[in-house]
Amino acid sequence: MNAGDITFHTRKWVRPEDLNANGTLFGGSLLRWIDEEAAIYAIVQLGNGFAVTKYMSEINFVSSAQQGDLIEMGLTATHFGRTSLTMRAEVRNMITRQSILTIEKIVFVNMGPDGIPAPHGYSEITYDRDRIPGEHLKIKQPDDLKP
Repeated sequence: MNAGDITFHTRKWVRPEDLNANGTLFGGSLLRWIDEEAAIYAIVQLGNGFAVTKYMSEINFVSSAQQGDLIEMGLTATHFGRTSLTMRAEVRNMITRQSILTIEKIVFVNMGPDGIPAPHGYSEITYDRDRIPGEHLKIKQPDDLKP
């Protein structure tokens, strides 16, 4: 992924609570951050607060980060399906300038208020906030579905 390919990014500061037993960044913390950022990206792209993680491909950790390092997460949409959005992720250490990991494929599914995948109608990346939902939809609970 080239710097120009990143269409969404955020930065995190590696703090003591983010470390593993080796004193380096815990992979679970990093994956939680990636999933959250990917969810935000999907919500913006699909205009729906009910986009859910469907799939993550192989995760290739190539380096790590230490306490005090700053990391940057980049995402780019690679494919719009009828009810899904596929993206690619890369995380870099801003201090060492090394790539920490790449995930070639993260898929999010656009959900309707009934909790079933729903068409989203988009085929292109947006750089505006015009698709951000103005309010949260109410997810129907099992009791709401009874006749």
